[in-house]
Amino acid sequence: MFINDVKRTRTRSAFSMLDLIYHSIVRDVRKDHSNALIGLIMNIMQTVVFVIAFYFMFSVLGLRGSAIRGDFLLYIMSGIFLFLTHTKAMGAVVKAEGPASAMMKHAPMNSIISLCAAALGSLYIQILSIVTILFLYHIIMQPITIEDPAGAMGMLLLAWFTGVSVGMIFLALKPWFPEFVQIASSIYARANMIASGKMFVANTMPAYLLAFFDWNPLFHCIDQARDFTFINYNTDVSSVSYPVIVSLTLVILGLMGEFYTRQNASVSWESAR
Repeated sequence: MFINDVKRTRTRSAFSMLDLIYHSIVRDVRKDHSNALIGLIMNIMQTVVFVIAFYFMFSVLGLRGSAIRGDFLLYIMSGIFLFLTHTKAMGAVVKAEGPASAMMKHAPMNSIISLCAAALGSLYIQILSIVTILFLYHIIMQPITIEDPAGAMGMLLLAWFTGVSVGMIFLALKPWFPEFVQIASSIYARANMIASGKMFVANTMPAYLLAFFDWNPLFHCIDQARDFTFINYNTDVSSVSYPVIVSLTLVILGLMGEFYTRQNASVSWESAR
């Protein structure tokens, strides 16, 4: 009887949803570690370890000559950054709160907000890590030059978006086949260590070998990112439109699957995990 009814306009609802997404992002970022700074440092260290490992692998195997002419470490980082952004976005979306989660019992919360928070939280951490690493490399090691920073950033965002779209498919399937999704998402992430093509220069690959990689949207994102990064590299075997089309298709399928799952959600799913 003492409830004050407030008329909710579309603008008010939109800002309320954005506020809820923001707080969900903060919760999601702090999920792995209570101290956000320590979580960021751990993510930076993981990226640095990847870069160092690939640097020594290229040096030991004598593959430095096959890299793009220019800054060799920047060549390695251009692949590692997009690979980690893609993989972590996919993993974050797969681990997002599902329709049977206890968080969904709170009225304003829903699975779409949880999905957005997981995806944006992953992007936030990755961009902070990448900017920090490039800044430290620029002032400590040697100055770096990126031919088209906006284009390279666009490919990073596209790699993130493709990871989100793949994660949405796994997320829609997770309540129905939890063990399969856990195994399949792990296999996909590990297969991309090779299938992403981050260790190869696409223009130098023979046609029969290129067929093993060009199905992968991440392969196109990495190759296009190197086109935007290096002034003396012009790709003619990859495109921007392919990962965009694949990602939009997967997002639509993922949303359809998530809607169907949400309509048939059962509390027993969460307790059975």
